[in-house]
Amino acid sequence: MKTVNGYIERKSMLYKTGVEYGDYTMNHVFGCSHGCKYPCYAFLMAKRFGKSASYDEWIKPYLVSNTLEILDKEIPHLKSKIQSVQLCFTTDPFMYEYDEIKEMSLAAIKKLNTAGIKCTVLTKGLLPIELAEYSNENEYGITIISLDEDYRRKVEPGAASYRERLTSLRALHDKGMRTWVSIEPYPTPNLIEQDINDILLAVSFTDKIIFGRTNYNKDITTYARHKGFYNEQAAAVINFCNERNIAYHIKNGTITD
Repeated sequence: MKTVNGYIERKSMLYKTGVEYGDYTMNHVFGCSHGCKYPCYAFLMAKRFGKSASYDEWIKPYLVSNTLEILDKEIPHLKSKIQSVQLCFTTDPFMYEYDEIKEMSLAAIKKLNTAGIKCTVLTKGLLPIELAEYSNENEYGITIISLDEDYRRKVEPGAASYRERLTSLRALHDKGMRTWVSIEPYPTPNLIEQDINDILLAVSFTDKIIFGRTNYNKDITTYARHKGFYNEQAAAVINFCNERNIAYHIKNGTITD
């Protein structure tokens, strides 16, 4: 197992997110060892505002040591306003092979659930099977944009393998938990040749699929057919979900005229 690079403290934890499918969120880790090279929006923002000097610094995570104490203070004041809390939007709650981060995430989810607050989880790591013992209102998700491990090692070098992610998601599904999949940022054919239907079939057991394009990457805009390509892929997702009664959400800007 890996150890965090250090610890930091914060004054607040829960906040309203501007992400289109989110409500409240929390980010109890700074940085992310998965080191995604799409590029990663969270890293770009951290670098832009001087919070992280380099990629090498970003991939060495710091755990917020006073996370649970902050939640104890904020939950009583905010719980009447919160529909759900997402873990996480600028980091990963189950960072691959970081037990200390996993334990903090589980403790935070338990605390929120005890207060009657639903949690939504998204990871490129592994979803712990212990989550099956938590609220059945929670929703547990993985990001998966390919089934090709060579591509995963290129763009998500520190993350869990796609097979491992799918196995952990399926285990929670089989325990009766609500599961979902984020197929975002989906790559264009100049980055990797693949059939989205292969991915959709691999996740066909899940309750919800979110699909979105790749942004902030010049290789996408230099691909001449990127607008038509994303329209076609979004249509495939919609048709697949409608045929199988799976809920779906197509991210804003993915479908264009």
